[in-house]
Amino acid sequence: MRRILSPVLAVGLLAASAVAVLAQQPPGQTPADKASDARKDEENRQRRIDRQFERDQLPVPNLNNAGPCPFVKVLYDASRMVEFTGAQKTASNVAYSGEIDGVTATCSYKAGEPIAVEMITTFAIGKGPQASGDNKPVTYWIAVTDRDRAVLGKERFNFTAHFPQGSDRVLVFENTGQIVIPRANESVSGANFEILVGFDVTPEQAAFNRDGNRFLVNATGQTAQSAGAPPAR
Repeated sequence: MRRILSPVLAVGLLAASAVAVLAQQPPGQTPADKASDARKDEENRQRRIDRQFERDQLPVPNLNNAGPCPFVKVLYDASRMVEFTGAQKTASNVAYSGEIDGVTATCSYKAGEPIAVEMITTFAIGKGPQASGDNKPVTYWIAVTDRDRAVLGKERFNFTAHFPQGSDRVLVFENTGQIVIPRANESVSGANFEILVGFDVTPEQAAFNRDGNRFLVNATGQTAQSAGAPPAR
């Protein structure tokens, strides 16, 4: 584990190192020569430490953004999806269910360039007692709004959740690719925009979510599917 020395302790160690080096110098050297050699030894030692420290560091992306990234949110009314068979909204009548489990996003822009956003959305999809098969097509949307919540653009996306034998719940990681948000000029930052994500639900499903109702199928197993790289944990 790396430790950072306090200034007082570092000076003490430097002084001790210099004394040890001076004690090993052959006779005939002046005190100034000895001190100079000690400083060179210490500088060489510090350079070796610095090089090792640089090798130990993880690479950090160099994002020269002109400002902050847009806010990314999951719309509550469309954050879950429950499909029933029959009129009774009970757990025994659930065909499929889904929940947006998380969203990660990064962005980049500078000068007068548009904002480029990369997103990965995690979906938990469940298969209920009334499911008709082991494959479930799912549609979701991503919308870009301005600060006044006016929709600037909206696009739908699709994927299919595949349930392996013996599993009634899967995780799907959807990489939607690059979302480009134009800017009027370089003074407009990402903080002026929001990106919303949600299932393509019916009005009845949205009302069901709005009322705080939820049916999530108990998992007998969990399998991860990926349409892109999963978020780091």
